[in-house]
Amino acid sequence: MPGWGTVTMRASATQRLLTPKAAPLSDFTLLLRRLHIDGPLLLVLLLICGFGLIVLYSAVGESNRLLLNQAIRLGVAFVAMFIVAQLPPDFLRRWTPWGYAAGLVLLVLVLFKGDVGQGARRWLDVGIRFQPSEAMKLGVPMMAAWFLHERTMPPRFGVIAIIAVMIVVPTILIARQPDLGTSLLIAASGVIVIILAGMSIRFMLGLGVAAIPGAFVLWNFMQDYQKQRVLTLLNPDSDPLGAGYNIIQSKIAIGSGGLFGKGWTNGSQAQLEFLPERHTDFIFAVLGEEFGLLGVLVLLVLYMMVIGRGLFIAVQAHDTYSRLLAGSISLTFMVYVFVNTAMVTGLIPVVGVPLPLVSFGGTSMVTLLAGFGILMSIHTHRKLLPH
Repeated sequence: MPGWGTVTMRASATQRLLTPKAAPLSDFTLLLRRLHIDGPLLLVLLLICGFGLIVLYSAVGESNRLLLNQAIRLGVAFVAMFIVAQLPPDFLRRWTPWGYAAGLVLLVLVLFKGDVGQGARRWLDVGIRFQPSEAMKLGVPMMAAWFLHERTMPPRFGVIAIIAVMIVVPTILIARQPDLGTSLLIAASGVIVIILAGMSIRFMLGLGVAAIPGAFVLWNFMQDYQKQRVLTLLNPDSDPLGAGYNIIQSKIAIGSGGLFGKGWTNGSQAQLEFLPERHTDFIFAVLGEEFGLLGVLVLLVLYMMVIGRGLFIAVQAHDTYSRLLAGSISLTFMVYVFVNTAMVTGLIPVVGVPLPLVSFGGTSMVTLLAGFGILMSIHTHRKLLPH
C-alpha cells in the first residue's frame, strides 16, 4: 500500500490539474501595473477629456489657440497624475500633515499677497499663477483620513471635533477670498471622510438641525453679490437682464437642444455669445444645446463610471487611511458634478464651480487628476501594504 506521502503527492498533483490557471496578462496590462496605472480608470478619464475638448472647441468659438492651451494643460495634469500614482499610500500618509500645513500657509499668503482678479483675491504668482485653494481640495480629506487612520471606528465626539477644526480653518480662509463655492466643496470633502468613518445617524441629524441657524449666520457673512445669487435662484425672472441673465440663458440653451441637439458648433446661444462663461462654468449648457439629452447622458454615464471605479478602489483598499481617502475623492468628485450641473440648470445658486475635466482651466484640472493619481496609487500598491 502506498504511504501517506505518496497519497499526498498524488492528491496535490490532481489538485493542480483540476485548478484552472489564471489567464496570462497581456504585455500592455503588465506595463500598466509596473507604471502603477489603473487601466479602466485611465480609459474613462481619457474619454471624458476627449469629449470635453470637442465641446470646448465649440465653446471657445472654434479657437485653435485656446484649444491647444487646454490640451497642454491636460497633458501637464496627466503627468501630475502619473507622478502621484508612483507614490505609495504610506508615503502619502507620512507627508500629509506637512502638505496640509503648507496649504494653510499658502492660503494665508493669498489674503495678504495674492493677485486680485474678478473682484476676488484667489491667486498666487511665483512665476506660475495658481490657486492654493485648489490644493486644499486634496489636503483637507487627506488630513482628515490621516487623523482617523489609527483610531477606533466609528470616531468619538472629541475626534470629530478636532477634525471639524481642521476642516473649518481652511474653509474660512478660502471663504474670505471670497470663494464661497470652493470653500463649501472643500468642507464637503472633509465631512465625507467623517461620514465614511461611521458617523452615527443621531449625530448627523444633530448636524442637520444645527445647520438651520448656521445658515442664517452664514447669510450675514455673505457678500452682497452672493446674497443676490441666492435670491435670483428663487425668481430669476425678477432681473432678467442682470442677476438672472446667466441662468435664463443657460436654461434656454439646454432646453433648445432637445433630444439630439442642434449639432456641433451650431448652438445659437453659445455661438452668438448669449451664454456667458460658456467655456468655464456654463459649458454644460453648451453640451446640452449642441449634443442634446443624449450627449448629456453620455457624459453623465462616464462620470458615474469614474465614481463607481473610485468606490471600488476604496472598498479594495487595505488600510483605513486609503479607504477613507479613496472614498472621499470619489464622492467629492460626484459632488463637483452635481453642483455644476445643478447650478447650470437653476436648481442651486451660481457658485462658480467648473464642470470637472471639461471646463477650461488649469489648476483645477491638475488637482482633479492628481486626486485620481492617488486612487491609482492606492489600488496598484495595495499588495505591498501590510494586511
